[in-house]
Amino acid sequence: MPSRSTAGRIPLEELASLPSFYLPTVAHDRRQIAFYSDQSGTLELYVMAPEAGAEPRQVSHGELPRAIHAGYVWARDGRTIYFAKDNDGDEQHNLWRIDLVTGRAEQLSNTPTAQEYPEAASPDGRTIYIRSNKDDQMNIYAFDVETRVHTRLTFYRFPVWNLILSDDGRQIAYTANDTDDLQNTDVYVMNADGSDPRCVLRTRIGAKDNVADWSADGRHLAVGSDASGWARVGVLELATGALRWLSPDGQNTLPGKFSPDGAKLIAYRNADSAVDVVVYDLRSGAAIPLDLPPGLAYDADWLDNDRFIVNIQTDRTRPELWIYRLSDGQRTVLLPAQYGSIDPELFVGHEYIWYPSTDGTPIPAIVYRPRDRQPGERYPAIVHIHGGPTGQFFRGFDVFAQFLADRGYVVIEPNPRGSTGYGVDFRDACLKDWAGKDLEDIEGAVRYLRSQPDVDPERIGVFGGSYGGYMTYMAMTKKPDLWKAGVAWVGITDLLLLYENSMEHFKYYLRQQMGDPVADAELWRDRSAIHFADRLRGKLLIVHGVNDPRCPLNQATTFRDRLLELGRVEGEDFEYVELSEEGHGSTDISQKIRAYTLLADFMARRL
Repeated sequence: MPSRSTAGRIPLEELASLPSFYLPTVAHDRRQIAFYSDQSGTLELYVMAPEAGAEPRQVSHGELPRAIHAGYVWARDGRTIYFAKDNDGDEQHNLWRIDLVTGRAEQLSNTPTAQEYPEAASPDGRTIYIRSNKDDQMNIYAFDVETRVHTRLTFYRFPVWNLILSDDGRQIAYTANDTDDLQNTDVYVMNADGSDPRCVLRTRIGAKDNVADWSADGRHLAVGSDASGWARVGVLELATGALRWLSPDGQNTLPGKFSPDGAKLIAYRNADSAVDVVVYDLRSGAAIPLDLPPGLAYDADWLDNDRFIVNIQTDRTRPELWIYRLSDGQRTVLLPAQYGSIDPELFVGHEYIWYPSTDGTPIPAIVYRPRDRQPGERYPAIVHIHGGPTGQFFRGFDVFAQFLADRGYVVIEPNPRGSTGYGVDFRDACLKDWAGKDLEDIEGAVRYLRSQPDVDPERIGVFGGSYGGYMTYMAMTKKPDLWKAGVAWVGITDLLLLYENSMEHFKYYLRQQMGDPVADAELWRDRSAIHFADRLRGKLLIVHGVNDPRCPLNQATTFRDRLLELGRVEGEDFEYVELSEEGHGSTDISQKIRAYTLLADFMARRL
């Protein structure tokens, strides 16, 4: 059991119940901010003035989805917001609108077998531009709010990834791939009616070029590209095609939004798993010095030419929404972090380390250790694996790491090969090699833990969700001697079955990552835990949402059934939990409480 000296001083249910805010978005006239929050217990929409002391006003009352898999957009009138809603996490979104004055919410579309992502509203409010797989692949559509008619605007065989409407509403910029290279994305511009689509940025085939914003005067696009091997930010002049790079090579930086006057550009610099906001002066090309705490900064958007909002969190402080003023560095808290009765001093700081993988490759990781560790005492440890695989652990506030450390566990969160944030070569190291080099990197994390004097080498567990769940299954079956226990959350056990059940844009990602399911069938089989279930030794908790479309429920049920065929006893050798009214995760407070409790209880009993 975990050390009594550090076991559970943070009330788990209260920690799970602390409210969070999501997707803060500035209205077109920059006089209001909207955001989602779960402070009522379920996700609701709030609006507020961007001023110190302003009180948020709840607008929705039960009309929003239970989890965030699609965003929302403001209408130009500042009174209407268009959002997407699914059914208990199934991600089959319909379009809705809500009147911010009356609170009246209305369903606009009914596409029960398609995903719809609202991306922009036309200046006259008549048209919503969306991405949808209504006709199989993810493409761009115009949805007429009055007639309720979809008009398809693009016809790509591969997914369209984002959509930026020009300020005058006449043109759309977007990211797509019209080549045979599945790693490639380019930037396109077309008229708002879908006519005259043209590629405006292709640095080279195989690079990922993307667009983030359009200047108000319509002359420039904020773009990004990894053609050099690192993500860089640039400004593209549409009339001439001239591309001006702002961020240096050898550094991962992503583009954000232009200031209203087009003179500055927000960007995000990702270095050593920390993300900070960078503001470029487009006249000089220089970065303007900012005074923000190190950690994780995101969701930045301009209020005027001098002030922007930004979401700030650190390893020991929960997210807060600030206003930052460039002219004097003044910082105003709009949405303060809430802690309830929990003393923030109980949260532990992290260590950022590099450890050698089994082949010697240096792997970055974030480590959390219990507070008040006793000299000579050894603690159980957990390897937490992130989703993706093209994802990353950041040096922000990690609720899982905090409550596990509080309960006496050492937690390591590696960014193995395949993770973003460390350059293209690192990100692409596991193409056609899922649970290959990255699984070796996970073993390297175990070797690191076993070398630590405060870790009990016989009590090491593994935990992850989505791709992290997939890796948990693979780690427990392909490297069974490493683990005493593991928790696979909404994970994958059979890649071929996953492909059969996936939507077309998910199939594209699987082919991009792991090759062709027919030509590479043996590889897909070798990287599917269902075929190695007989090797399982540690105790396993399987948790899955019943409505998950990304990693469908049969990924869990088939593995459970295979364990039963092998004579394993449910409740003794493994445990199985289905989460009703949930898909690929949830923001409901009740669901969070259940999730945290399941994990904490299982690890306490099994590790």
